[in-house]
Amino acid sequence: MRGYAALMMALAIGSASVPAGAVDLERLVMPGPVISGHEDIEADCDQCHLAFSRDRQRVLCLDCHEDVAADLEARTGFHGLDGAASEQNCAGCHTEHEGRDAQVVQLDTDAFDHKLTDFHLLGAHLETECVDCHAADEKYREAPQACFDCHEEDDEHQGGLGEDCADCHSPQDWEETSFDHEERTDYPLWGGHADVTCMGCHVSYVFENTPTECVDCHRPDDPHEGLNGNDCAFCHTVDDWEQLLFDHARKTEFPLLGQHNEIACTDCHTGNKFEEPLEQTCVSCHLEDDEHKGRNGPECGDCHTANDWTETTFDHGKTDFPLLGAHPEVACADCHVEPVDKATPPTSCFGCHADDDPHAGQEGEDCGSCHNEQDWQEEVAFEHDLTIFPLIGQHRDAGCGDCHETPQFKDASAECVDCHREDDVHEGGVGLACGDCHNPNDWAFWLFDHATQTSFVLDGAHLQLACETCHTAPLEQQALEFSQCASCHRGDDVHRGEFGRDCARCHNTSTFSGATRQ
Repeated sequence: MRGYAALMMALAIGSASVPAGAVDLERLVMPGPVISGHEDIEADCDQCHLAFSRDRQRVLCLDCHEDVAADLEARTGFHGLDGAASEQNCAGCHTEHEGRDAQVVQLDTDAFDHKLTDFHLLGAHLETECVDCHAADEKYREAPQACFDCHEEDDEHQGGLGEDCADCHSPQDWEETSFDHEERTDYPLWGGHADVTCMGCHVSYVFENTPTECVDCHRPDDPHEGLNGNDCAFCHTVDDWEQLLFDHARKTEFPLLGQHNEIACTDCHTGNKFEEPLEQTCVSCHLEDDEHKGRNGPECGDCHTANDWTETTFDHGKTDFPLLGAHPEVACADCHVEPVDKATPPTSCFGCHADDDPHAGQEGEDCGSCHNEQDWQEEVAFEHDLTIFPLIGQHRDAGCGDCHETPQFKDASAECVDCHREDDVHEGGVGLACGDCHNPNDWAFWLFDHATQTSFVLDGAHLQLACETCHTAPLEQQALEFSQCASCHRGDDVHRGEFGRDCARCHNTSTFSGATRQ
């Protein structure tokens, strides 16, 4: 050690006048082998060292490591951004002569601040491992910084959008895009186009000369099959393909009112676009729907509206036949059996109801004299007192069916006996003219004046006799001889006809006993 110290002192003292060959002495004191990267200059110490001038060693490093020198000059990269690296000697961090395999870059990857580089770690890059970007056999500074350098294999556009990934993507999330189509192209993405994927329009990743006309992309979707031309925007919007702008009222002579506004264009326009003008009358489209089968004529609008086909507006009150009572519930076809332009239904009751007349025409054609329009069967207003058989007495309480077996009322008889034959206690003995004795107030209230209504006055004991005592047979069969007592009393004649047939010469009507002749 004393010899080594003496040698170093001698070299120091005589350094100003040491010959060039004397510098070889420095090799004698070299601490150890250099790294493999410096191996080719290891024998030439002057490449890295200036004898006895450690302060100038930094200059020699930068002369060789031009990329680091450029970083320091431009204040870029780690050496240009880190304050210590820009001031201290290189050897302060990069220790040499530690052997061929020594690591002269002493970097703590866990503590390293990547902000001291030209590539700040943002977004998902913060979660990336160093080895994912820095290859083991390459310098850290040689790691690629362009997105495409690392993500070329992930490029679903297959290079079609170029290599500047940041134009659209962000390091936060690869799926998050920020490409401003409106600003950077001549085709802003409005409405439904904003939700379309890039590949929806840029097929096979071709982005140049992409067509901008609707029909260029939507021809396969055209339900009109080209019949409505190529100007899709004339009717449709980019917000919703189903939303239409076509103003049918302003651009045609047929405003779409009511349910017409809900139907598809093709429901009416079945032919070649609009070059084939459509008939605008209701019946031209709805002929097959006409449940009237043409009976009400072709002017559907006279009754129906575009809001609802079943909603009718025809005011029958403005015709010669207002619909009253039950008539509003009757279907049109029940009266209008022929087209209105060919035949007009009758307006009289009998004109429609002749086939329904249960009276078989007996009561005439003035149905309204008895019936009303509310109900054919209810509140019949017939006045029986105006007929040949006024309803008096108990007849007024009788039901129609008691006398009239059928609605053909005039078939009913007006004779008492025709209804009351079974009630005739005389069994026809006093004839068929019931009204001669009886009245309709009560069958038991009868009154017959034998003195005035016949030629035989009932007096004496005759007043107590029952009618059938004398009238043993119907009057038309029994010819009574009222002038001769013997006609009735021959069996009572004790004289056996010896005094003749004039009993009244001796007897009176009070009693048969005794004689009055002197």
